[in-house]
Amino acid sequence: QVQLVESGGGLVQPGGSLRLSCAVSGSIGSIYVMGWYRQAPGKQREMVAGMGSLGRTSYAEAVKGRFTISRDNAKITVYLQMNSLKPEDTAVYYCNFKNLVPPGGENWGQGTQVTVSS
Repeated sequence: QVQLVESGGGLVQPGGSLRLSCAVSGSIGSIYVMGWYRQAPGKQREMVAGMGSLGRTSYAEAVKGRFTISRDNAKITVYLQMNSLKPEDTAVYYCNFKNLVPPGGENWGQGTQVTVSS
């Protein structure tokens, strides 16, 4: 069982920045993937940024160059630094974690609201 606790959402003006955090605890395997997803009203949940246990990262085209995913291995925390925010970035953001070795199911955080508006 893996637990995810998110923090850091809020209201920000266009062009502003926010940093989301996700503290991971529980049964963490030797190989895993983690990332951030978002869901805007009336839309499907989409991947924003991902990171493997070896450090490889991936980003959705819409956020490349503006968002950065990183982690603190000591605290087992994953971050999403969001810069140059746009109104279309408004969504509920979810942290995601999945063990690959040993294999495990999907784990989701509770979600945190990010609103970009003037």
